Amino acid sequence: MARPRQFDEERAVDAAMRAFWIAGYEATSTQDLCVATGLGRSSIYNTFTSKHDLFQRALRRYMTTKNAATFEVLDGEESVKTKMRTLLRQVAHAPEDDPLGCLVVNSMIELAPRDPEVAAALRKDQELRLAALTDVLESGRRAGEIAHNRNARELAHFINATIAGMRVAARGGVGRDALEAIAETALQAL
Repeated sequence: MARPRQFDEERAVDAAMRAFWIAGYEATSTQDLCVATGLGRSSIYNTFTSKHDLFQRALRRYMTTKNAATFEVLDGEESVKTKMRTLLRQVAHAPEDDPLGCLVVNSMIELAPRDPEVAAALRKDQELRLAALTDVLESGRRAGEIAHNRNARELAHFINATIAGMRVAARGGVGRDALEAIAETALQAL
């Protein structure tokens, strides 16, 4: 009879997510995952099958968590420009205990070109965010908050790219003042 698990699987996925977020997929060793999760190798492989399986679960957790925060802002009652300002400021004022950068952006660069499964998950996630942004921006266009000659889908791509770029800049050492300036410049483009 198999022994019951003596650990919280969701907590282990969260810990692995942070490890991958900090170092990336390739640079995160199985030993790093053991240290991060507090699990032994056998527990990791018995539970998650492989490093790749654990990474995919961690990436899904990251996307779900980040998208929930984004969709909460987009579903709010504020004006469209206030919603966009909030999204951009969330990047500029990321929690101090969050690793710098973005696991999605990092994975797009590191894995998507050679990992079809990860690439598909990232495309699906991006389309979900773009659709939500497009809907909100289109409602702002119809309400006159955004110029009628602006294309909501193009603006959604612009906001998405700005957020990704801000996360890369933060990882590269750009401070909050510069990130806030980027956010304000992006808002002026709306």
